[in-house]
Amino acid sequence: MLSINEKEVAAIPAMAVNEAPAIPADAVTATCLRLDTKARQPSAIVSRIEKRPLRCECAGDALVAVRAAAVNPSDGKAALGLMPYAVFPRTPGRDFAGVVIDGPAELLGKEVFGSSGDLGIRRDGTHATHLVIEAEALVEKPANVSLDEAAGIGVPFVAALEGFRRSGMPKPGETVLIMGVNGKVGQAAAQIATWRGARVVGVVRKPEPYAGHASAPVPVIDASSDNVAARVKEFTDGRGADVVFNTVGDPYYADGTAAMAKLGRHIFIAAINSVVPLDIFGLYRGRHTYVGIDTLALSSIESADVLRELRPAFESGALRPFPVVPSAVHPLSEAAMAFAMVLACCRERIILRPDACA
Repeated sequence: MLSINEKEVAAIPAMAVNEAPAIPADAVTATCLRLDTKARQPSAIVSRIEKRPLRCECAGDALVAVRAAAVNPSDGKAALGLMPYAVFPRTPGRDFAGVVIDGPAELLGKEVFGSSGDLGIRRDGTHATHLVIEAEALVEKPANVSLDEAAGIGVPFVAALEGFRRSGMPKPGETVLIMGVNGKVGQAAAQIATWRGARVVGVVRKPEPYAGHASAPVPVIDASSDNVAARVKEFTDGRGADVVFNTVGDPYYADGTAAMAKLGRHIFIAAINSVVPLDIFGLYRGRHTYVGIDTLALSSIESADVLRELRPAFESGALRPFPVVPSAVHPLSEAAMAFAMVLACCRERIILRPDACA
């Protein structure tokens, strides 16, 4: 597992800004984080900031003044060359929130947010003061959610809802077992499942309670001291979990599979080691379904469709964005530190404020 210690984080320098080339009259001057090539190790994700001209190139585009952009673990992994389709050089960043300053008239001046499997990976992303993106990829920000909070919704909630969409949405009376419940995707999945009326049981790797918001209590199993499958059977009168949402992968594969009910669904979004033994007899006798989710396969527009489905629940307060503490908010000049904190498995939602460097 990737990690970086606190001394390495503290030693990472801030970055200088390279000046822009000549800016066309119809373009804005964007200040962008640039990754020139993959980093050798987590502490080496130190690239540069440059000024670049940006403008809408197509009729369906919009230009967004980015006010906040999250740093996700996948941003860090792509910077380390662990995503074979990540291109260099590029501006990283998948999640964002900001204000539309050019594009369709009905969007001008609107506060919007979004996420993407393309942005920051296969094309320039959100760690910049401005972003050109398809207008269809923009979701109007709920009024009760701040721009920092909106920027942090993206990837975790898209992964969680897409997992449930593909496997079947949780229903009242069903039990959802979330492996790694205190991670950001785990917390998002717990919120969505309890909002939909299902019962959630969480699994953690050390003694700790559930750390996020939910619409119902979330009992937690400590995998370091408890037999996960046996405890789940206790919680469910021997039935097992209707849905296992595995946010970690192979370390919880056996426990998750053993905890499944007949006709259970097992969702995977990550892996440390990609190969596990498959009990084919147990698979077909249990009539189990295994579902793999890769949010990098979703375009900006497809990601927006997921977020649009969740937006009313954020507006009503049924779902809540992750809290953003002041110490987790950084200007672009501290982006290397922000990346290092995410790769060190920081529990806070890390946010960049690109306009602080404008």
